[in-house]
Amino acid sequence: MSRKERIILFILACLNFTHILDFMIMMPLGNYLMPYFNISTHFFSWIVAAYPVTACLSGLIAAFYVDRFDRKKVLLFAYSGFIIGTVCCGIAPSPGLLMAARILTGLFGGLIGAQVLSIIADVFPYEKRGQAMGTIFMAFSVASIAGVPFSLYLASLISWHAPFIFIGILGACLLPFIVRFLPSMQSHLLPVTEGAVYKPDVGKVVGDIIDNKAQLTALCMSGFLMLGHFVVIPFINPYMEFNMGFSKSQTPLIYMIGGSFTLVSSFVIGKLSDKYGKFRIFTICLFCSLVPIFFITNMPAIPFVAVLAIFAVWFVFSSGRNIPAQAMISTVVNPAQRGQFMSFIAAFQQLFTGIASIIAGMIVVEGAHGKILRYHWVGYLSITIVASTFFIARRLAKHQKLN
Repeated sequence: MSRKERIILFILACLNFTHILDFMIMMPLGNYLMPYFNISTHFFSWIVAAYPVTACLSGLIAAFYVDRFDRKKVLLFAYSGFIIGTVCCGIAPSPGLLMAARILTGLFGGLIGAQVLSIIADVFPYEKRGQAMGTIFMAFSVASIAGVPFSLYLASLISWHAPFIFIGILGACLLPFIVRFLPSMQSHLLPVTEGAVYKPDVGKVVGDIIDNKAQLTALCMSGFLMLGHFVVIPFINPYMEFNMGFSKSQTPLIYMIGGSFTLVSSFVIGKLSDKYGKFRIFTICLFCSLVPIFFITNMPAIPFVAVLAIFAVWFVFSSGRNIPAQAMISTVVNPAQRGQFMSFIAAFQQLFTGIASIIAGMIVVEGAHGKILRYHWVGYLSITIVASTFFIARRLAKHQKLN
């Protein structure tokens, strides 16, 4: 990998870190926000869902336009708005205004993920894309190792407002480096007649996706992976504290230990995907991730070190399956439409993430002393959905003749 490629990967990984951290931190803040604002589990799930649902809407609208612009300019516009929205979250004085700030953040955040994936797919050939995707997904690991624990420490030390201000400051510091080092991305642009006004044919675009079995399968696979994964996440921290009795100083270690393992495993899984085949590695990671889901949502009274071990396994394989999955998905469209299709992928991911939060909020209820009830139902649902993605992925691999 050349020096230029490493610089691009590093910048995109840093950007992905702040983007992922902003989304991740909302969920473990549940045991801060619910008592602070005196809100129910149901309303909290809607606050969590506000970001991904609006991100889905903005991503769908942008999908018809993003391939008409330099990817760097789109990324800068989206990231600047995302930073503003995140800071607004940090100063929100009420649950209603926090909801509004999450909607604002989602409108811009919905553009970021697709641009990052499109840039990776444009810069790196398929043979090296697994490693590149693994590097980008390491941002999730770093967010888990350092970002979430430090943000929760700030929440405990100062208030729940502090993590969002922290993310906003990091993002503002990163903007000059994006301007300076990220190259212009215009190779995907098609010739445009001077003075012509671009009017997207929405019906044609949607019809082409529906008629293209590979693209439709990729969308379903991406959405189901998000739904199965994120249905469990919103109530992990409340469950660990109010049901299992672990303190606010202990629960950040879940993310720190889990992220530490994925920091190494993301790189390894990316390399293995390139060497042994994306679908094969995806299948192994997928089925290995089912067992810890059961134990997380049906957890007996066990030592905290055993809890950390279970979460570490879950982090490794749940994040690991996404690396070959994204590499497989990136093959179903040519470069000229890649930004558009990746926007659809990102929109589907955000939509199903929001749906997952809403479903979890409808299933679980708050019992005496804040205890989370019926969480095991969420676990069974997650296992069923995640397992079903194997058949979708197999169909995609067979259609694309991927190994």
